[in-house]
Amino acid sequence: MIVRVRLRRGPRIRRQGGKNRHVALALAALLAPGALMAYVLGLWKLGSDMGLMGAFAIPAGLFSHWQVWIALGFTLHGGALVLNRYGRSGAFRLP
Repeated sequence: MIVRVRLRRGPRIRRQGGKNRHVALALAALLAPGALMAYVLGLWKLGSDMGLMGAFAIPAGLFSHWQVWIALGFTLHGGALVLNRYGRSGAFRLP
Protein backbone atom coordinates (compact mmCIF):
# COMPACT_ATOMS: atom_id res chain seq x y z
CA MET A 1 0.00 0.00 0.00
CA ILE A 2 1.30 3.43 -0.98
CA VAL A 3 0.06 6.48 0.87
CA ARG A 4 0.60 9.88 -0.70
CA VAL A 5 0.18 13.04 1.33
CA ARG A 6 -0.42 16.16 -0.70
CA LEU A 7 0.45 19.41 1.00
CA ARG A 8 -0.57 22.80 -0.27
CA ARG A 9 1.96 25.56 -0.57
CA GLY A 10 1.71 28.08 2.24
CA PRO A 11 2.60 31.76 2.19
CA ARG A 12 6.13 32.63 1.18
CA ILE A 13 8.47 33.50 3.99
CA ARG A 14 9.78 37.04 3.60
CA ARG A 15 12.77 38.41 5.36
CA GLN A 16 11.98 41.57 7.25
CA GLY A 17 14.86 43.96 7.75
CA GLY A 18 15.35 46.34 10.60
CA LYS A 19 13.64 44.46 13.37
CA ASN A 20 15.73 45.99 16.12
CA ARG A 21 15.91 49.61 15.03
CA HIS A 22 14.57 50.82 18.35
CA VAL A 23 17.33 48.93 20.18
CA ALA A 24 19.95 50.50 17.91
CA LEU A 25 18.61 53.98 18.66
CA ALA A 26 18.64 53.29 22.40
CA LEU A 27 22.25 52.07 22.29
CA ALA A 28 23.27 55.07 20.21
CA ALA A 29 21.68 57.37 22.78
CA LEU A 30 23.77 55.69 25.48
CA LEU A 31 27.02 55.68 23.50
CA ALA A 32 27.00 59.41 22.73
CA PRO A 33 27.46 60.60 26.35
CA GLY A 34 30.10 57.89 26.85
CA ALA A 35 32.04 59.26 23.89
CA LEU A 36 31.81 62.76 25.31
CA MET A 37 33.15 61.57 28.67
CA ALA A 38 36.05 59.79 26.94
CA TYR A 39 36.91 62.97 25.01
CA VAL A 40 36.82 65.03 28.21
CA LEU A 41 39.08 62.57 30.04
CA GLY A 42 41.49 62.55 27.11
CA LEU A 43 41.66 66.33 27.02
CA TRP A 44 42.07 66.45 30.80
CA LYS A 45 45.03 64.05 30.63
CA LEU A 46 46.56 65.99 27.73
CA GLY A 47 46.17 69.26 29.64
CA SER A 48 47.63 67.62 32.73
CA ASP A 49 50.66 66.45 30.77
CA MET A 50 51.17 69.98 29.41
CA GLY A 51 50.87 71.48 32.90
CA LEU A 52 47.68 73.41 32.17
CA MET A 53 45.41 71.41 34.50
CA GLY A 54 45.55 69.58 37.78
CA ALA A 55 46.66 66.01 38.30
CA PHE A 56 44.81 63.33 36.35
CA ALA A 57 42.60 60.94 38.31
CA ILE A 58 44.27 57.77 36.98
CA PRO A 59 48.02 57.96 37.70
CA ALA A 60 49.18 54.63 36.21
CA GLY A 61 48.09 51.87 33.88
CA LEU A 62 46.59 51.65 30.42
CA PHE A 63 43.97 54.33 31.01
CA SER A 64 46.53 56.86 32.21
CA HIS A 65 47.37 57.83 28.60
CA TRP A 66 45.47 60.50 26.69
CA GLN A 67 45.77 58.60 23.41
CA VAL A 68 43.73 55.73 24.82
CA TRP A 69 40.90 58.06 25.89
CA ILE A 70 40.78 59.89 22.57
CA ALA A 71 40.79 56.59 20.64
CA LEU A 72 38.02 55.27 22.88
CA GLY A 73 36.05 58.46 22.24
CA PHE A 74 36.44 58.07 18.47
CA THR A 75 35.35 54.44 18.67
CA LEU A 76 32.26 55.17 20.78
CA HIS A 77 31.35 58.17 18.63
CA GLY A 78 31.67 56.14 15.43
CA GLY A 79 29.57 53.35 16.91
CA ALA A 80 26.88 55.85 17.90
CA LEU A 81 26.86 57.32 14.39
CA VAL A 82 26.51 53.90 12.74
CA LEU A 83 23.74 52.84 15.12
CA ASN A 84 21.89 56.12 14.61
CA ARG A 85 22.12 55.73 10.85
CA TYR A 86 20.84 52.16 11.06
CA GLY A 87 18.02 53.08 13.41
CA ARG A 88 16.76 56.05 11.42
CA SER A 89 17.16 54.93 7.82
CA GLY A 90 16.04 51.94 5.82
CA ALA A 91 19.41 50.43 5.01
CA PHE A 92 22.69 49.94 6.82
CA ARG A 93 25.45 51.86 5.09
CA LEU A 94 28.80 53.07 6.33
CA PRO A 95 29.76 56.66 5.50
